Amino acid sequence: MPHPERCVAAESDPDTPFDRLLAQRQVLLDAVVDSSRLVNAATHGAPVTTADSDVPPYDVQRILSAPFPERVRLVCQSWAAQIAPNQPAVMVLYWAKYFFVYIGGWAFFVSFNSGYPGITSPVEWAFTAAAFQKAIAWSIFYELTGLGCSWGPMNARFKPMTGGFRYFLRPGTTKLPLFPGVPVIGNHQRSWLDVGLYAANQLLLLRALVAPELTPELLLPCFVLVPVLGILDKTLFLAARAEHYYVALVCLVVASGDALWISGCKLVWCCIWFWAATSKLNHHFPSVIMYMMNNGPFFPKLLKKKLFASYPDDLRPSRLTTTMAHFGTATEYLLPVLLLVSPNETTTFLFLCLMTSFHSFIALNNPNGMPIEWNILMIFGAIFLFGFNPDASLLALGSMPVLLAFLFFCLIAVPCFGNFFPSRVSFLLSMRYYAGNWAYNIWLFRKGGSIEKLKKLKKSADTMREQLAQMGLEDEIVELASLMSLSSRYMHFEGRTLLEALPRAVDHIDNYEWLEGEVLGGSIIGWNFGDGHLNGKQLLDAIQPQCGFEEGEVRLLSIESQPLFGSTMEWKIFDAATGLIETGKTELGPMRELQPWPTGEYVEALERGRAGAPG
Repeated sequence: MPHPERCVAAESDPDTPFDRLLAQRQVLLDAVVDSSRLVNAATHGAPVTTADSDVPPYDVQRILSAPFPERVRLVCQSWAAQIAPNQPAVMVLYWAKYFFVYIGGWAFFVSFNSGYPGITSPVEWAFTAAAFQKAIAWSIFYELTGLGCSWGPMNARFKPMTGGFRYFLRPGTTKLPLFPGVPVIGNHQRSWLDVGLYAANQLLLLRALVAPELTPELLLPCFVLVPVLGILDKTLFLAARAEHYYVALVCLVVASGDALWISGCKLVWCCIWFWAATSKLNHHFPSVIMYMMNNGPFFPKLLKKKLFASYPDDLRPSRLTTTMAHFGTATEYLLPVLLLVSPNETTTFLFLCLMTSFHSFIALNNPNGMPIEWNILMIFGAIFLFGFNPDASLLALGSMPVLLAFLFFCLIAVPCFGNFFPSRVSFLLSMRYYAGNWAYNIWLFRKGGSIEKLKKLKKSADTMREQLAQMGLEDEIVELASLMSLSSRYMHFEGRTLLEALPRAVDHIDNYEWLEGEVLGGSIIGWNFGDGHLNGKQLLDAIQPQCGFEEGEVRLLSIESQPLFGSTMEWKIFDAATGLIETGKTELGPMRELQPWPTGEYVEALERGRAGAPG
């Protein structure tokens, strides 16, 4: 999530109007100690752009007052110019969470295991079967609590930083049932039944985690409850990382009598790598690398401008970026093959080093959503499964046909279907992780009070703009922070679809306030991690009876992922009061030649708006 201080990047004299505003705020350490403040330390400054040199940094008022197409360009170029986007205190906050809460929590629960040798002997306890089993159970508990990938300021959660359990334990909050409208299980507002089952799952997981031995009987309640929770609220099923953690838990429950669960978990890891690589067989992934590396705190500063074809005028991915993307895809394809066919311990060690480097590279560069704990578990799990259990063969799964059929369905059939028909399956269940090819939504609220109707909802947090305003930030900084979400959407290749779709959504874009569905959805349903299916039409249907938006007050622009080997992205425009008003498809081939921001005919289309759009 871009922060306001990233908008104007520079490298010398810290005396721009932007920096003078930022200087009035305290550094992020205040947010660590007192969550009532935003991460807001001033970056290095630079002279403001003049008419003779139209490069960042730009005057704040120029950005805020520019017409929408120009505003997008200024925001994108300002984002591309950033040098040090991540404040050290933010990184300290997050890495303290990873080490002390996630890893520390796991180590704490492992200490309850029978025969535990003590914290000072990690070699003896860290890579045991019991330790791995508790890592899976702990990860499900951790994510469902809200401490994982949707947590904190990097996900636009400033006050409070945690959604999760604070939201899922409140009756009356909004949820997304699998079968809307069905009595008892199809309500869009959380009941005491929902709260009780969620609490029961968490408490029973805690009971399992403190047991000296993690038996199938202890895991059986979670085995049953996670799918039940998913029927009541799809959000909880995805938050539990059902495509990964839950599938591994099923292996632990049904194949615990022998080492067959290890073979099952090996297959889980291999399929994650395979499908994650397969989902990157498109033109989206280079823009993900470009965006992630430019945000990355450890990517060499001297190379950041090389991420773009020709900074600042051509902000498409460069050859360097595209090469990095292809290398990452090839590595992801190779990992399962190399680890499965490794002939000896030495080569296995080398391949595990490659795997660790691969996931560490992702973790250290702050990917969208901050799923660092997931990368940590991928590293730990691969070392345990392939390094400490090389003899566990995938072929052994044939001795348990029921488990093999379950794994085939979850790891082969569902991801395959989801890649070719992305509108029908969550990108998580399809294992289309960081491909850059995600469903997403843009919510447009007509200025003049329509957004105030969201206050009728029980939410996990206020909107991002309201959170920032509550921290005492100046109006200019709040507005600037809100605008920075434009860079995240437009700089990714999937944002090119907006060039065609956005002009057909409303008559005058500047009369509407732009809210990212990802951020808004997180505040309404308590969790978010890049799944546009959680913050689109079903969410609009869920809140409309409570909010009562009138015609024209809210327009929802929903963009679906590009199917594997397809050439288009489908989009739909909804009005909160009247429903679907238009659908279309954008051919992506020609879009590769365009800059992220609207130019030429797309500027003219925005000026005409929906009323002037051709029939």
